[in-house]
Amino acid sequence: MKPTLQLKLSQQLTLTPQLQQAIKLLQLSTLEMNQEVERLLLENPLLEREESGDEEPSFQQSDEAPAESQEEASILDDWFEGEAVSGEAHGDDEVHDFHPAQGPSLREHLHLQLGVMPLTDRDRNIVSMLIDALDDNGYLSIGLDELLELLPAELGIGEDDLSIALRHLQHMDPTGVGGRSLSECLLLQLKALPASAVNDLAQRIVEKHLEGLAAHDFTRMKKILGCSDEELRAAKNLITQLNPRPGSEFTSQVARYIIPDVIVEKVKGEWHASLNPEAIPKLRVNKMYADILQRGQENGQQIGQQLQEAKWLIRNVQQRFETILKVSQAIVSRQHNFLEHGEVAMRPLVLREIADEVGMHESTVSRVTTQKFMFTPRGIFELKYFFGSHVATEAGGACSSTAIRAIIKQLVGTENPKSPLSDSQISEILGKQGIVVARRTIAKYRESLKIPPVNLRKSL
Repeated sequence: MKPTLQLKLSQQLTLTPQLQQAIKLLQLSTLEMNQEVERLLLENPLLEREESGDEEPSFQQSDEAPAESQEEASILDDWFEGEAVSGEAHGDDEVHDFHPAQGPSLREHLHLQLGVMPLTDRDRNIVSMLIDALDDNGYLSIGLDELLELLPAELGIGEDDLSIALRHLQHMDPTGVGGRSLSECLLLQLKALPASAVNDLAQRIVEKHLEGLAAHDFTRMKKILGCSDEELRAAKNLITQLNPRPGSEFTSQVARYIIPDVIVEKVKGEWHASLNPEAIPKLRVNKMYADILQRGQENGQQIGQQLQEAKWLIRNVQQRFETILKVSQAIVSRQHNFLEHGEVAMRPLVLREIADEVGMHESTVSRVTTQKFMFTPRGIFELKYFFGSHVATEAGGACSSTAIRAIIKQLVGTENPKSPLSDSQISEILGKQGIVVARRTIAKYRESLKIPPVNLRKSL
């Protein structure tokens, strides 16, 4: 074969470092973006945060940042094109962890009580062992016989010793601690209450008929227990007032809170979105190092590269929030009825509508709305919350799935508890309102709202 020369024309997608950073920042949540900014602040001496007393505004630079070209904007959009996009998605909330001052744990609380109990050292050690075997809810999830097998024989601890120690534990605060099952836990709490006919009936139910109570099989329970509707209702109310997890109040919870990216307010009768200044990192170029570069001192080339990177970051952070604001305002203009009237007024919305309005690809809009949050008078919502599938109406229009869920919630909330609405009945009610929804769809929406089926909602 003879060597030949060939000319070949091809297209290649090339991402500059600036575009790579812009893509990365666009996908990050605000918390993750702030972590990335902190990392770059430590690495780049030319980048610094503005102090709160500085007069310069956010994103202030000593020199003009290089403007993003139309070609670069197109590449940014193309980078996301072709990826799977969901029109209805609810991502996990972006949160900060806040650790409040913690009180004593359940085990510490029990050990404090054990220290003042009139017990021998041997009995106290056995009770202490049982305390350490409790789970976070206050249950002794391991059986006494199983626990006995784990103990060395030379300790001389028998089953009677463990039973006595367990009785000491079950008389401690909180009431119900040391129960080996839900039934025993509730029974311990009932026995600690004043004796009464209702209490006696409640103890019989807790001992042998908890499953029937959970299944709302009231007719069968009345026959077995030989009680009236009023007596069964009173016993049921007493049981529901008990605490099935007595140790939960000592479990340290981490408070979770969200920093919204956008704030929505009503101004002169119109809904407007604005950026949350608390979410925007206030960055600028360090003047001292910029002056060193201008004087052409040593390491000028390295400082010049760092200066360019600092400008890129400032510009990309600004562009990120401008994009979020543009998308948020487009969402607000379409969902103003939700802001006025709530979920029942939510209109169907897909990513394509917003993408066409703001001039972006819908996959880019998907990234912009993921883990970005909007503060409204009705609460804080992820931007993805405002998108949803739709159901056809008889008039030829469409109804948002969010609105249908809200209607189902309202119907269940106002139903007769003695004769709750079935999924078929809810479907018929919606049909009379012109919303065509199948029974299986109603069941799916009801389950997503964590509303139990009709048989479990029925009361005495």
